[in-house]
Amino acid sequence: MPKLEKPSSTTLVKVLVLGDSGTGKTGSLASLVRAGYHLHVLDFDNKIAGGILPILIQRDCPDLVGNVDFEPLRDSLKSSPMGPVFNGTPSAFVRAVSLLDKWSDGSIPSEWGPEHVLVVDSLTFLGDAAFNWAKSMNPATKEQRQWYGNAQKVVEPMIAQLTSASFKANVVVIAHVDYQSRSDGTMKGFPASIGVALNPVIPAYFENMVLCHIASGKRIIQTIPTALVDLKNPAAFRMASTLPVETGLAGFFETLKGGKQ
Repeated sequence: MPKLEKPSSTTLVKVLVLGDSGTGKTGSLASLVRAGYHLHVLDFDNKIAGGILPILIQRDCPDLVGNVDFEPLRDSLKSSPMGPVFNGTPSAFVRAVSLLDKWSDGSIPSEWGPEHVLVVDSLTFLGDAAFNWAKSMNPATKEQRQWYGNAQKVVEPMIAQLTSASFKANVVVIAHVDYQSRSDGTMKGFPASIGVALNPVIPAYFENMVLCHIASGKRIIQTIPTALVDLKNPAAFRMASTLPVETGLAGFFETLKGGKQ
């Protein structure tokens, strides 16, 4: 039976990385590649191939470029007299669920182990994909809130799966920040998912939550709470309050896994 005798390190890190657009969320993944991790990205944002991540890896560790694979998951649109419409049935969300069961190389994500990282980039566009799926399942409904409700009902179990002990791989979920007014009149920042009801629920599934932002012209990863966002990690007494985005995620992982005392 486990006893609370001393703090323990962890072999797996499950972290929610928040930040506004342009604050370095996706680029911060490069430090994990440099540290030797294998990254597998569910690319809902459709910007891995042409974004900053491959540039950083080619510059800093070109020999490790094979340690990253990604799956583009954006529902395609086409023009019509009614404006943009889906080009066929939206399939991004269903494809993502299938990949979590078996990756495109035949491996099982839940069995990857501590040297692998499953990345969701981003939760925000995962929510859009789930909404598109929900809408395609019941396009004629007169109550459009059903689309949001059904999308929330599939996104939350996915997050629960990724953060569970049975999913034996590191997990990084990237999300934009949605600032919401609360009943007491205060404002709080939550991960943007689908609708406003689910956003405050998502952090409960994560032991770790950090924020990418820009301070004094530099991109940093903040690990301690701000006035607007309740950040957290179980190594708060050992963890630096801010980390440079260029090396921060790797340092965050190292501290949680017991590499820095």
